[in-house]
Amino acid sequence: MLDFDLALLYGVETKVLIQSVKRNIERFPEDFMFQLDGHEFECLRSQIVTSKKGRGGRRYLPYVFTEQGVAMLSSVLNSKRAIQVNIAIMRTFTKLREIMATHKELRQKIEEIEKKYDGQFQVVFAAIKELFGKFHVAGKPKGRIGFHP
Repeated sequence: MLDFDLALLYGVETKVLIQSVKRNIERFPEDFMFQLDGHEFECLRSQIVTSKKGRGGRRYLPYVFTEQGVAMLSSVLNSKRAIQVNIAIMRTFTKLREIMATHKELRQKIEEIEKKYDGQFQVVFAAIKELFGKFHVAGKPKGRIGFHP
């Protein structure tokens, strides 16, 4: 999640969130948080239509927090709202993992059934695979949601 999205959820300014993180930087290794590079930021800027430097836009590259980084924020931002937001975010991550696992299991079950039956059902299985392929590639959603560097 991006720093400004988290700041909005936690009800603090982005600079306050980043200051809190920097005061506790040892809690945020590279697999918990990283900063976007210039190219990634330009792609993001064009997606969310932020203004250019000098016109009210960001003056630094945004930070991105992984699931573990978001969890660590609860120890840095110690307020009732921070705890409640953190619980909601963790539940969302857990639900997303469950959904992804369910689709993977469904694909595997279809492939197992396909192996059991002969050519008479090949047309049906081809149609199912075609539909399934529109929504998933290798068990992951085809259309990416959010920012992905």
